[in-house]
Amino acid sequence: MAKKKRLRLIAEMARKIRAYRELKSRPKESQKYALDYESMRRPLTGKMLPVLAWQDVRRESRLFSLLAGMRLFGVGRMFTRKSWLEDHPEPSYWQITKVKVDYTAENMDHGKAWGIFTYKGKQEKEVKEVEKVMYHDWRLIPKDMEQQFKDFQPLPEPPVHYVPYPPLLRAMMLAQRGRAAGREVTEEPALPLQRNVVFNKDYFRRQEEENHRKEGTAV
Repeated sequence: MAKKKRLRLIAEMARKIRAYRELKSRPKESQKYALDYESMRRPLTGKMLPVLAWQDVRRESRLFSLLAGMRLFGVGRMFTRKSWLEDHPEPSYWQITKVKVDYTAENMDHGKAWGIFTYKGKQEKEVKEVEKVMYHDWRLIPKDMEQQFKDFQPLPEPPVHYVPYPPLLRAMMLAQRGRAAGREVTEEPALPLQRNVVFNKDYFRRQEEENHRKEGTAV
């Protein structure tokens, strides 16, 4: 008969206490992303921000720096980022649906936010957590421009006519083309998804003659 495993209640309680203390000792968001704007270093880790980010840090705002000064912490409003505005003409933005503020932060400018994400005019269906809230490039979309962002209609994606070959077959084809050309071939082989073949009367006549030739004359 198998021996029952003894419950070590004290050891289990000690494990839970250690896990709780470890959780409590973790640095909060306000401590992790605190920044000394003179030296451009994070006091917790001592790491310096990239030099290319200094200009945005001094001029732009973090998401919670904007939310902290708004009614209901900006729930229902739309926010975009400077990098999205510069990278592509299609609108990309977050519409905030929920905010969890870190009230222990000095100016309540840290926490987590959730919303509906729209990227290049294509809106996602599910609510998810807003990413990279600590970046210094967030911008509030004015009320009179919100409808302009929402009314954008993305262009339909062009149909896919070619797909890449499987890795092994691709390597074999590149090697075969390289041997035939006598040099290294860099052009990627592509597999067409559709072939346009025109069947005319001559094609069917040749097919019929070929079938007769293969079958022979009936005796």
